[in-house]
Amino acid sequence: MGRAVALMDDLFFQTKVAETAKQLGVEFELVTSGEALLSLLDAPTKLVIIDLNARSSPVATIQHVRATQKELRVVAFLSHVQKELAAMARAAGCTDVLPRSVFTRDLAAILETAKD
Repeated sequence: MGRAVALMDDLFFQTKVAETAKQLGVEFELVTSGEALLSLLDAPTKLVIIDLNARSSPVATIQHVRATQKELRVVAFLSHVQKELAAMARAAGCTDVLPRSVFTRDLAAILETAKD
């Protein structure tokens, strides 16, 4: 079973991602703080999902993930109008920065990449 972790505090997306992961057989852990997410990376992880609108410094969290996990896939999502925030996430080392609508549409395919 593959493993994905996520930083998000939007209850709607928490439920959506968790349910999709369960249906796909992907182990999924969800946290609402960057510190908690970083602590989850001690276990083998294939995918990190970050809501760039989370309240707990998502861009700084991406930088910390990149400092220790150079090859880990980091997918972030945000509103399509937040171009500056998207650029900051890319500069921090995010693998993919997606508009919320694209993230939602492609969620199953994104989670599939976490499988072994």
